[in-house]
Amino acid sequence: MKILRDLCLLLACCLSAAVGAEEGRKVIAFAQDTMANDFRRAQVEETRVEAARYPELQFVHSDARGQTSLLIRQIEQFTEQRVDLLVVGTNDEKAVVPAVSQAQRSGIPVIILDRGIEGKDYTTFINSDNLRIGALGAREIARRLKGRGLVLLFEGLPSADVTQLRSKGFLDEIGRHKGIRVIRRVGNYLRKDAVVEMEKLLAEGIRVDAIFAESDSMLSGVRLVLGKNGIDPKSIVMIGCDYTSEAREAIRQGTQTGSVLFPLGGRQTVTIARQILQGESVPRHVVIPVLLVTRDNVEQIAPVF
Repeated sequence: MKILRDLCLLLACCLSAAVGAEEGRKVIAFAQDTMANDFRRAQVEETRVEAARYPELQFVHSDARGQTSLLIRQIEQFTEQRVDLLVVGTNDEKAVVPAVSQAQRSGIPVIILDRGIEGKDYTTFINSDNLRIGALGAREIARRLKGRGLVLLFEGLPSADVTQLRSKGFLDEIGRHKGIRVIRRVGNYLRKDAVVEMEKLLAEGIRVDAIFAESDSMLSGVRLVLGKNGIDPKSIVMIGCDYTSEAREAIRQGTQTGSVLFPLGGRQTVTIARQILQGESVPRHVVIPVLLVTRDNVEQIAPVF
């Protein structure tokens, strides 16, 4: 059954690309690692909506459901179908490199969005400064704790470069404060995984003074567990990342201290894609600025979704 679903998904991508080609439109294909992650799903949706503004563009996407092998097959399928431009959102910085290289070398421009890869065969890499994201979270936590306390670092997908960079930025900055101790857990950017890990932590009798979660989805899971165990979320300094609508409401209510705005990048992707398809020169690397959102500026900043 699983194999049949995968084949159907690949066939759907193939048919969508063919329709676009028949109509004389340029096909932008987005190979996304998972649509189960709120941010990754919103990323695809923003790209789709932005591409729909231009009648010369046809947008298709695939969902690898977090399976690296399926993501690789979908990238290869888009390459075989000769789409006009490929956007890749990966869950592994190494494994997808051969498939991405094959696409680029076959003449298909490739935009790597959000999470980087180790290879160099791509046209443009669009992301935000993940070291800075981690540092911003650490700086705000250290300030609010006055340099003392136990902090939980809730990490995302270990194989993703964004996770490694956010963790490094956080640990380098928090390391300046000798009175702060850090423990680490992995939540894979998913609410359900954060719930499991937070429940384990409380079962071990561990209580933290602050949490830096590398996505707001994970903090949403944390709040569920805290409420279930009679712990007021307001009693813990909590900084997330992405700045979703749910995070905005939590910041307003005081159940989340802040969130680092992490733009989806869909609009920028379509802008760069159109330039590429029109034969224009584009930057090798596009960096989208990030910003810490707290109750001080929450009403001035729109959430990413």
